Amino acid sequence: MMEDFKALRARLDGPVARVELNSPETGNAVSGLLLDELLAVLGAVHDDPRIRVMVLSGRGDDFCLGGDRREFGELLAADPGGADVRALAGKARRVCDALATAPAVTVARLHGGVIGAGLALALFCDLRAGADSCRFRMPELALGMPPAWGGSLPRLLQEAGAAKVRELMLTGANFGAEKAAELSILHTVVPEDELDAAVTRWTKPLVRRSPTALRTAKLMMNAYGNANRLADATLFDAELFSSALGVAHQARRD
Repeated sequence: MMEDFKALRARLDGPVARVELNSPETGNAVSGLLLDELLAVLGAVHDDPRIRVMVLSGRGDDFCLGGDRREFGELLAADPGGADVRALAGKARRVCDALATAPAVTVARLHGGVIGAGLALALFCDLRAGADSCRFRMPELALGMPPAWGGSLPRLLQEAGAAKVRELMLTGANFGAEKAAELSILHTVVPEDELDAAVTRWTKPLVRRSPTALRTAKLMMNAYGNANRLADATLFDAELFSSALGVAHQARRD
């Protein structure tokens, strides 16, 4: 947990793992490096039964402003066939799966911008606390990409409902913390200086819960939530993401 990370800060606070996105100069953009480091941390969370809660936050002015578009361009320039982009999208899927299936309860502590891939990371956490100044957006269509990052679309539809998601995705509109709470994207909204206290109100009782009970409850909720899905269409997300990004990249070059 205390490895020498570059894009993350991670520490153990008793039974609570505190993980902070640590590239404020890029708005904590989701890069391949960040995904690798998140996979390492989440592997430790999965393997350590002492960890009851993991809190995910972001350093600087924003939680996360989305994927690293500069890296996307570099990968496509080096490999126009898109294999590297597919590999990156595959990592994103594994990170989101690891968040959803972690035996510990995952808590997102959100402030500033929560955009695109940043919104996806937050959605796969079990509980989400946001500052009243948070701003959210799904910019994929405006960038010429399908909503195919990390398998997040079915999660968003499940949490927020199809009609509202359709509107926000097609328009790419910004929305704030109050709207996010109406959509169940946020469980609680507080002034930013009260975020830590709001997270503590959750973590304090959670660390006293039986780890076996927590793990079983999460397994049950995941199983019941997916009970009516005959096939997992998100398995195609990496291919869709790579293909659409390649077309958009070529169009910009032309």
